Amino acid sequence: MARKKRLSPQQLVLINTQPCKLIALPLAQCASDDMTIEQPSKTKTSFYRRLYVAHLIATGIHSVPAITAVSGMPRRTTQDTIANLKELDIDCEFIGGTKNGHYRINDWGPISQNWVKSHFSHIAKVLDYPATLASGKS
Repeated sequence: MARKKRLSPQQLVLINTQPCKLIALPLAQCASDDMTIEQPSKTKTSFYRRLYVAHLIATGIHSVPAITAVSGMPRRTTQDTIANLKELDIDCEFIGGTKNGHYRINDWGPISQNWVKSHFSHIAKVLDYPATLASGKS
């Protein structure tokens, strides 16, 4: 029966694979070329988050509670993201009352809605958000 070699803490690297889940890998294993972990830049995640939220709104998931329920995004992040859609020249309008209102995308500006729709799975993967929406649309 082969014994596993016990590694010291200095020989382990912690890798965040999912929120609240860490795995310990031997340091030598992390040095291999096939173990490259790249984190997307803050600029990319901010841009993709806006595309993700705009797509949700366009597909009928158009209230802050619905977006937070589907994506797991914090409420304040959702609100800030919707407010910042105008920086991409995406015209997003709030319709209705405070309690029963919703958002609507009137114009995508320079962004191709078809591109966002066809790349939605990739956008969600980069953000670590669900790509399959509660309404069944993606």
